[in-house]
Amino acid sequence: MFTELLCSAVALVLYVNTLGADFCYDDSRAIKTNQDLLSETPWTNIFYDDFWGTLLTHSGSHKSYRPLCTLSFRLNHAAGGLDPWGYHLVNVALHGAVTGLFTRLAHLLLGGGLWSLVAGLLFASHPIHTEAVAGVVGRADEGAALFFLLSLLCYIRYGKLQGKAGPLRLVPWFLGSLGCAACSMLWKELGVTVLALSALYDICVLHRLKLRQIVILLYKRNNVHLLLNVFLLAAWGVILLACRLYWMGNKPPNFSNSDNPAADSPCLLTRTLTFFYLPAVNFWLLLCPITLSFDWSMDTLPLIRSLADWRNAHTLLFYLGFMLLAWFSVWKRPRTKGTDSNGKAHLFSNGKNGNSNGHSYQNHEHEHVNNSCMTTHINSAQNGNKKAHESRTSLPTTENVVAFSLGLLAIPFLPATNLFFYVGFVIAERLLYIPSMGFCLLVAVGLRSLYVRLRKRSSRTFLVYCSATVILLFGVKTVLRNRDWENEEMLYKSGISVNPAKAWGNLGNVLKSQGKMEEAEQAYRNALYYRSNMADMLYNLGLLLQESNKFSEALHYYKLAIGSRPTLASAYLNTGIILMNQGRLEDSKHIFLTCADIPDENLKDPHAHKSSVTSCLYNLGKQLHEQGQQEEALSIFKQAIQKMPRQFAPQSLYNMMGEAYMRLNKLAEAEHWYRESLRAKPDHIPAHLTYGKLLATTSRTWQDFCERLLIIGEASSLGMVLQTPV
Repeated sequence: MFTELLCSAVALVLYVNTLGADFCYDDSRAIKTNQDLLSETPWTNIFYDDFWGTLLTHSGSHKSYRPLCTLSFRLNHAAGGLDPWGYHLVNVALHGAVTGLFTRLAHLLLGGGLWSLVAGLLFASHPIHTEAVAGVVGRADEGAALFFLLSLLCYIRYGKLQGKAGPLRLVPWFLGSLGCAACSMLWKELGVTVLALSALYDICVLHRLKLRQIVILLYKRNNVHLLLNVFLLAAWGVILLACRLYWMGNKPPNFSNSDNPAADSPCLLTRTLTFFYLPAVNFWLLLCPITLSFDWSMDTLPLIRSLADWRNAHTLLFYLGFMLLAWFSVWKRPRTKGTDSNGKAHLFSNGKNGNSNGHSYQNHEHEHVNNSCMTTHINSAQNGNKKAHESRTSLPTTENVVAFSLGLLAIPFLPATNLFFYVGFVIAERLLYIPSMGFCLLVAVGLRSLYVRLRKRSSRTFLVYCSATVILLFGVKTVLRNRDWENEEMLYKSGISVNPAKAWGNLGNVLKSQGKMEEAEQAYRNALYYRSNMADMLYNLGLLLQESNKFSEALHYYKLAIGSRPTLASAYLNTGIILMNQGRLEDSKHIFLTCADIPDENLKDPHAHKSSVTSCLYNLGKQLHEQGQQEEALSIFKQAIQKMPRQFAPQSLYNMMGEAYMRLNKLAEAEHWYRESLRAKPDHIPAHLTYGKLLATTSRTWQDFCERLLIIGEASSLGMVLQTPV
């Protein structure tokens, strides 16, 4: 227990400097603009919307169904609003809990002592985790990892009790494992892979079967209990995946080509070579996390278009090493009793030799080899069950741990490989949060194996110091990387060397919000230098130029943005506003109507699209109203109300409807819409003014009119107070 607490404490200390960080990058959309976090939104919407607040069955939905994570955000919002401190505190606490559980798993596989401590500290300090911990949206990966480990530990306990306890003790552990697996999937989709890991643990660790023995087992069906366990795990996985697919409308998500360029390539060879290369890059990030980035999309990793590309050598080396380790763990025959690979007998525990330090230990690699290594053939169910029972009382061999570690590294990563479906990213560092557990176990068991083969005490001491140095360097890198996640400006500046187009574009948004217009304009132009067809950057540059009264240039960039993405409603909106202000009313009318006809299907953010469409219709209706076409204006306003999203502020729209009805001398309808405007925003001064004019023309006039003037005066005074500098 001490080891687990120590590793958890280290994890908490390393990330304490993230508590003062702001919301960064994806946090804005998942938290700041997510309507599902608001108290006025029914909490049940969480179970029907995706992670970003879009209806899961909508064609533009990301299909990322993570209701438990969104629920945790909502609880954060209820407790502290949009104060980032509380959100970061929960993330850091989750990382500490996950580290403790992982160290417990390492203890079960490697025994108590040095090497389980090394595995736990590696996980606690690995810099690849900074995005998952320092970025609030990374909580999905942390929560999934928490229940992933709980499910696995429940299954391990269930496996060890088999043959020793009755059904009343066994069933709760098994059901607990299945329930935690479901919770892990509801935190993030890859959590369901824990069921495969549980089956792998049962086969390779509890029963210690080699590949040939597994084939024979399937053919002869000797061990009924093992086959039943695997079947139940597989059946539960199929049920969870079927429910997940049904709930998201039986349709995969749609992603833009910039999110995953290889998936959009028409060439099969390019797709194949690139997709095979990506796992090698991810493994390199685990092995040497020097270069990290908040985003790896677009052209960050150029596509591999030919066999002559030198990066194919990296791919071959990666898969060759992986297959050699797999052969060592599941194919290699057991060694001779009591001997190591050099043919000498030793007694070690966690790599410590009784001769070198004056203590007596047992070798965890070779302990009870006659019990842990099954015979070449499984001759009977009785013999198989006996071996499985004996294996529950001793630590697994190195081969067993390597097999399980490879599975823990590879299986949770499978959903991100584009093997079963295309994903909306090239590399995502936070997705390595769970696979990094397998990596840390591999490193720890590799160091242990090397330790027991070293004969000199000085060599072993040097190995321990090297391990400590790596952990220390990882910790320093983590603390420094956390500083990049302190705010968006630092984060985007840190990503310029990896993904300049995305980093410069997002940095431009930050600089603009700070009022640094010239620097923001240069940042946008830098982004377009690296990738000239980015519709968002073209639009943002046009918006900046429009706010600087450079209308001709703004129209030019809006036109380019629309050409790059014809569904970008906000570009139509601002184009129409400029044309309307220039007196080009027919052109603006055409633009507004074109925008209103754009469907919201297959759009990443349908809420923002609907808001822009509603604004287009509002401005068109206002233009028609000023031209005296009140009936046409009312028709447009009614369309705007029909398309208006729930987060749209409707007070100006309602007030304009009231004005149109008043021009038509329909005073009752006008009064209704004035009241609706004031109900939406009680201090909306234009509605008070127009409503006052209406009251002045009716028989109720003088007293109501004076009250309305008093309200206007109070609202104006409040506005003046709020604008007074401190």
